[in-house]
Amino acid sequence: MVKATSQHSASTSELEKNPDINAVETRTILDDAETTQLEKTVWWKIDICILPVVTMFYLLNWLDRTNLGNARVAGVQKDLKMTNTQRLSLNDITSPYLAAEIPSNLLLKVHTLSWTNTIILGPNVMLPALLTCWGLLQCFKALLVCRFFIGLLEGGVLPGLILYLSFFYPRRRLQSRISAFFSSASLSGAFSGLLATGIMKMGGRGGGFTVLFGLVSFFIFPRSPAHARFLKPHEREYVIATLREDGAISKEEANDGFSWAEVRKTFKLPQFWFLFVVYFLNGTIVFSLGYFTPSIVQGLGYSPIRTQLMTVGPYAFAFVLTNVASFLADRYRCRGFVAIFCAVCCTVGFTMFLVSNSKSVLYGSLFLTIGGINCSSPALGAWVANNVAPHVRRATALAALAMITNVGGIFSTWLMGFISPGPRYTSATITLLTFSVVMGLFIAMNLFYLYKQNKRKEVIRKTTQRSEEAEGLGDRSAWYEYIL
Repeated sequence: MVKATSQHSASTSELEKNPDINAVETRTILDDAETTQLEKTVWWKIDICILPVVTMFYLLNWLDRTNLGNARVAGVQKDLKMTNTQRLSLNDITSPYLAAEIPSNLLLKVHTLSWTNTIILGPNVMLPALLTCWGLLQCFKALLVCRFFIGLLEGGVLPGLILYLSFFYPRRRLQSRISAFFSSASLSGAFSGLLATGIMKMGGRGGGFTVLFGLVSFFIFPRSPAHARFLKPHEREYVIATLREDGAISKEEANDGFSWAEVRKTFKLPQFWFLFVVYFLNGTIVFSLGYFTPSIVQGLGYSPIRTQLMTVGPYAFAFVLTNVASFLADRYRCRGFVAIFCAVCCTVGFTMFLVSNSKSVLYGSLFLTIGGINCSSPALGAWVANNVAPHVRRATALAALAMITNVGGIFSTWLMGFISPGPRYTSATITLLTFSVVMGLFIAMNLFYLYKQNKRKEVIRKTTQRSEEAEGLGDRSAWYEYIL
């Protein structure tokens, strides 16, 4: 025991001197009681210190992105003398997201100047910087410019946050943590209605909390588990060793370094292309509901203030459903099955909205569509982060799929606002119903592909030694089991 303690002290001392080295190649020998205790404490500590910050990031992001739906109900279109085309062009400013997402995710990993060994970038710098730079509006032109730069700055936020959490959590624990921040979009949908109601009562005046929180984040965001000051040295060591054993990070730091070859390999993965289709369909549904729910509810005959309050229910339900489903998905390692369930919810919800004329049924259908589509997003995000490795491949996949999601967002603004006018949005409802069915089919195809690949890898493991396998295979390794 004395010898084990001595080895432990030496390794943790080395970790503190140079947190990013490969010193933690072997796990400190711990008995079952010590391991159980660490399992109870380290993930809880990370949850308490990381998740609230990440959640607030995404909550502010989603509020800034979708508050125009509430603002339109509150009369901003009339106040700024905007035409319908001008109003739609504001939502169409998701285009800058497409330019920002892949570069942002590739830069999220710590970068240093080789000749000075000085760190110039890392998640603790990039994410707070993006948050701090979001702005204000006074007229349509100012609003248009503002929305453009919001898109450019926010483009890397969602894929960056998912990638950032994958630095801290093993694969089996990731979806419930993604859900914790992603379901804040559901709270955002609820709060934006309440917030809009309050702003309407105050005559349209808002605040600058986003900038303040961004500045504070520079001081509270750890760069990696090895730099997390809220963890004790032996806890940092345990987290890093667990992540390496799980495949969440590479056993060799060099394998997680930037390589254009790894970027290209991302686009050769079959699971990437299955989910490419899914993410476009998902993005169209997410943003159709995110942007237009207030208008849909108002079309049911409610007053503007009543409309803002009525949007709270479906998003509150989505918050609960998302977190319960994600807990079950982590517990039983069933990302794909949860995503299929979500597609079924959307299918049923859009069918109800299409065929019914009852006000209560139409409103009730929003619980299924908003709940289903919000529930699907953490499952899909975790599915990508869990099944693509090493780091550069994962970063590229998350960013590229976020890009196609925003293409769906661009399409949604024209589908709901121009191609299919309210209050019933009939053509749009048929389109989104079709998208829900096709989304479920492609999720099932990806699930089947990953299942077959796991069976193939199982056969290889029985006939091959790990030492015989080539280095740098990432998720193609026979010892990297895909999570279904």
